Amino acid sequence: MTMTLAERRQATLERLELAGPPTPTGTSRPPRGIGARRRTQQFTGPPPIAYYVIAVVVAVFVMLGLVMVLSASAANEVGQGNSPYRIFGRQVMWGALGFVGLFMGLKIPYERWRPLVLPIAVLATGAMLLPFVPGLGVNINDTRAWIHLGSVSFQPSEVLKLAALALAADLLTRRESEVNDLRRGMLPLMAIAGIGASLCLVQGDLGSSVVLGAIILSVGFIAGVPLVFMSSIVVAGTGFIGLFVFSSPRRINRFSAFLDVAGNKDYLSYQTHQGFLSMANGGLTGSGIGGSNGKLGYLPLAHSDFIFAVIADELGFIGSVAVVGGFALFVYFGIQVALAAPDRFGMLLAGGIATWFGVQAIVNLGGVSGLMPVTGLTLPFFSAGGTSLFVMMAASGILLNVARRAR
Repeated sequence: MTMTLAERRQATLERLELAGPPTPTGTSRPPRGIGARRRTQQFTGPPPIAYYVIAVVVAVFVMLGLVMVLSASAANEVGQGNSPYRIFGRQVMWGALGFVGLFMGLKIPYERWRPLVLPIAVLATGAMLLPFVPGLGVNINDTRAWIHLGSVSFQPSEVLKLAALALAADLLTRRESEVNDLRRGMLPLMAIAGIGASLCLVQGDLGSSVVLGAIILSVGFIAGVPLVFMSSIVVAGTGFIGLFVFSSPRRINRFSAFLDVAGNKDYLSYQTHQGFLSMANGGLTGSGIGGSNGKLGYLPLAHSDFIFAVIADELGFIGSVAVVGGFALFVYFGIQVALAAPDRFGMLLAGGIATWFGVQAIVNLGGVSGLMPVTGLTLPFFSAGGTSLFVMMAASGILLNVARRAR
């Protein structure tokens, strides 16, 4: 086959790049080959400061989260006749599994995951249907989003978030020159967001639907998808969520209760009002670990959705600012990692993970503080929820992997 001029030029450049610069006679030449070039590119010099900041934030949050889960759940579990360590023990188990996921995400080059992106996304999509299988799925607070296998529960939507992010990043990396093309770039991205968010809404999980849509939109924005198209997705998604909420008077009441917390404090906004009382009780320095009264049966789901209210009560304003500041550091340095990523796929992965954690923290904190509707989303690293902790630790490992190879 006759090579074109451009193909011959590209082949010559690749050979020169692999060969490296000429060396004087008698001196050793650096190892040649693609593997050697990758090792030189990936591990030259110490990791950037973002690597250490993110690692410290994740380590502190995971350890503090375990302490807060024990503090928020022990008294209530004893009151129900259970072991005070029942929920804490499960969280520790998932934390140990999460450490394995983090280690794998950190040590295995993220490029090696790309061939598995589509199969993992298909499996994650199929897993979203398992909660509707009789005997497997369980309905909690009008949301059918969990699978129960004996004493272990699993939430497939958490895995779907990471799978959809990786799929969108791979798509927009392979079609870098076609992100402006409606059929090849924009519509496939819209399909990923639409299918993932719709599956979450079918389960009744509005919070996960919003976060998943925000993840895909952030990846598209970083990849350079036209803002006009992105805006149309936001409008369409908002309208679809509006139809979902207004399809039921009960959903309307629950969604709008945050607009008048005081007026609905006896029923629809009872949880939010009790969260206010817990946060106000903390003052500047807090009541100390274990000192919260709100968790003693007054604040529903103190160990999961509203664990930040317990944090504010026991660690006070200073501890609350430290937690919020930790999330701000994670997002800021996650964006810096994306900007310094060695390739496009790493850039989209890092940017998507940073946005995911930031948006989910904002939605959770907004619900606890009464600024947004309560959606049932976990606070990353803190709320009791094994699947959430495992997936977020694995995603943090991938982010650290990109940071370790940042230029």
